Amino acid sequence: MAMPAATASAKSLIKKLLFHSPSAPPSITSPLRFSAASTITKATYGSITSKSRSRSEPTKKQKQKADQLLKRRTRSEREIDEDDFSKLYGNDNSAHVPVMLGEVLDVFASISLKSFVDCTLGAAGHSVAMIKAHPEMEFYVGLDVDPVAHQIAQAQINNTLQIDSDHSTKKLRVHTHLKNFKNIQDVLREIDGDILNTGVDGILMDLGMSSMQVNNAERGFSVLCDGPLDMRMNPQANLKAEDILNFWPDTEVGRILRDYGEESNWFSLQKKIVNARLTGGLHSTRELVDLIRRSTSWTRGGRQGWIKTATRVFQGLRIAVNDELNTLKDSIHSSFDSLSSGGRLAVISFHSLEDRIVKQTFLDIVNCGDGEGGEGRLSNSAKFDSYKEREVWIKQMVQGSNAVVLTKRPVTPSESEERLNPRSRSAKLRVIEKI
Repeated sequence: MAMPAATASAKSLIKKLLFHSPSAPPSITSPLRFSAASTITKATYGSITSKSRSRSEPTKKQKQKADQLLKRRTRSEREIDEDDFSKLYGNDNSAHVPVMLGEVLDVFASISLKSFVDCTLGAAGHSVAMIKAHPEMEFYVGLDVDPVAHQIAQAQINNTLQIDSDHSTKKLRVHTHLKNFKNIQDVLREIDGDILNTGVDGILMDLGMSSMQVNNAERGFSVLCDGPLDMRMNPQANLKAEDILNFWPDTEVGRILRDYGEESNWFSLQKKIVNARLTGGLHSTRELVDLIRRSTSWTRGGRQGWIKTATRVFQGLRIAVNDELNTLKDSIHSSFDSLSSGGRLAVISFHSLEDRIVKQTFLDIVNCGDGEGGEGRLSNSAKFDSYKEREVWIKQMVQGSNAVVLTKRPVTPSESEERLNPRSRSAKLRVIEKI
């Protein structure tokens, strides 16, 4: 059922947090001017324009690939005001900017959000906005395995509660835990034994790394900063990237590069990583990046070529160190089981491996509710129209007997968000609602 107060509050907050509806773009006049100079012959002009087209115009194959990508997603229509964005975050690349904040607020705006779990607390950017947008909230849980992020988030939330008198009088119960989101049910059971019986109204999982993690060279996540080959989300965990590179079987190293990093040059890199053990192994991100640079041909994109290769290698190692993919599927199931009827789970993923798991797990949940061998189906027009009247961001849904996927195609950031916050470019938002 729609909640006017929550919706109005969310819309007001969104407006304050930079977002506004897109307006018609101004007409653009090309800065280029051509004169019909008599000295330029027809043949010369034809040669110039032909070369220009070959350099700037996309090929037929590129156009087809771009069209296919667009069909697989729904770009957000919400735009960000550049001036307000600059006031909040400036040009500081180290500032933590919550990805798709307006879209996340939209997802939960129409429901009464008395209980909410942020499975990936980070710097609490999403959580603070959700608390402000939902004065009816009575129960909040934030989870993160990173102690630095946990400490920052606690301070942000406490500051918000002190400023926001509505929540001070409501006495919102706030619980933050240094736990992985795979433990969501254990945490909820520990806090309140009854909460799993009634269920949680909203759950958010943001699978990306925060800027403070990427920019801290000591964590080993960045390809551009020299630091130890660590890559642990949880600093208390035992396995490091250095251990994989220097001690794991060569076939396992290759599998990580191929399956988790999706790197086409995985076999050559695998051999060079294993050979590096003969001279003491790899112990810093700089050493690993140097090996990748020497292994990447300059004909494959120059500097951007080796950076992209290094990014894929780092991605594969990070996934292996933190066992991210094996954890994700089970965690989505646990989170869905923790929802109340009408509750929603929103997941933001950042690479194709994650998104594939989120998409398939959502469909598995829908199909499971229809019995073995059942298939989720597009919602009928009446059902879709009832949602569309309240929530314009919903474009296509997949209906099951126990759940409805509200994003048949993932929602991706608006063009303005991608421009102002380049780290958001690969984000994909998917949402499922429990019936």
